[in-house]
Amino acid sequence: MELLTINNVWMMICTALVFFMHLGFSLLEIGLTRQKNTLNILFKNIFIITVGLLLYCLVGFNLMYPGEFNGFIGFAGFGLEAPLNAEGTLDLAYNAGYTYWTDFLFQGMFAATAATIVSGAVAERIKLGPFMIFVIIYVGLVYPIAGSWFWGGGFLKTLETPFYDFAGSTLVHSVGGWAALVAVWLLGSRIGKFKNGKAQAIPGHNIPLATAGVLILWLGWFGFNGGSVLSADPALTSLTLVNTSLAAAAGGVIAFLVSTLKYKNYDLTMFLNGILGGLVGITAGADQMSPMDAILIGGIAGAIIVFGVALVDKLKLDDPVGAIAVHLICGIWGTLAVGLFGELASGAQFVSQLIGVASYAVFCIITSFIILFTLKKTVGIRVSEREELEGLDVHEHGMDAYPDFRMNEH
Repeated sequence: MELLTINNVWMMICTALVFFMHLGFSLLEIGLTRQKNTLNILFKNIFIITVGLLLYCLVGFNLMYPGEFNGFIGFAGFGLEAPLNAEGTLDLAYNAGYTYWTDFLFQGMFAATAATIVSGAVAERIKLGPFMIFVIIYVGLVYPIAGSWFWGGGFLKTLETPFYDFAGSTLVHSVGGWAALVAVWLLGSRIGKFKNGKAQAIPGHNIPLATAGVLILWLGWFGFNGGSVLSADPALTSLTLVNTSLAAAAGGVIAFLVSTLKYKNYDLTMFLNGILGGLVGITAGADQMSPMDAILIGGIAGAIIVFGVALVDKLKLDDPVGAIAVHLICGIWGTLAVGLFGELASGAQFVSQLIGVASYAVFCIITSFIILFTLKKTVGIRVSEREELEGLDVHEHGMDAYPDFRMNEH
């Protein structure tokens, strides 16, 4: 009983840390975009966490953990129903590490994160109504079905060499990243982003806030990865946190060095996204790596960020916060790295990792395209030119985030 209590308290602390990440995402997103859209971005982030939790309670949790199912899709019923023992009280043996309620809340925090990734990529030009409809379908149905394929005991768990994704490089970050890629492509770029085929910088309005957001996300990742041990096991939790931090540090340093060599200036935003890239990269195998493996994986993710951001620009895709490079490309890298480094490294494991990456790519691209394309053709997903130039805060919310500092930004 005492061990259950310790494990359960650790899981609840980690749940709180993952919840705190939503503040980090919000600050990062508003910091890297223009002040005229600040309220709109904050509204989207608050909508994602509140509606995401309710959806996960009503359908998502039982879609993701349906118990016995065919390996592709299963549903254990609407709402939450705690497992009871013979006496009719809560069955604390639901899991050796935590109660049913803790499991729901921890997983629910992850569910909302996938949609937050999309929010950053489509910032400053998407209509709020269609975005909210997209979040409801993607978080309510797509994410939990995708999650069930591995975390729910689905077909990726039953491969001859099982696919492995410890805390969600693919299951969370790439699931959000694929949708972000499709959304950015269907939306088109912001006015003024590309001139004569060349990408133009549209500076964020508050880099100090963005920096605070990244540090909060790094802190939250201790819960994201540390909680994914699913117990307070001293050896595994401490190794996981060491690997998480080293990968973040290596990602930041390598991104800063590579971007400095490539662009001949010290770019703080690259430094920050390098940290996030390192965190996303280590997430798939944080419990399987040695500290040196973690530094290598994070460092390679940092280099990937610099070239990934450049590639996204070259493809004429406008991603204001670098979400595609961070969450999608580094998510794929981190997932494949499980087959190359650490305890599980082998040719067979690498093939299983590839199967997992490809499965999620196909499912997420198709589902997000169907949702967003349908919305585009029916209600439209992009605001008018005037609304974009004057800012979404005024047009969609009727107020300013900084009423005393209103600037005419065009």
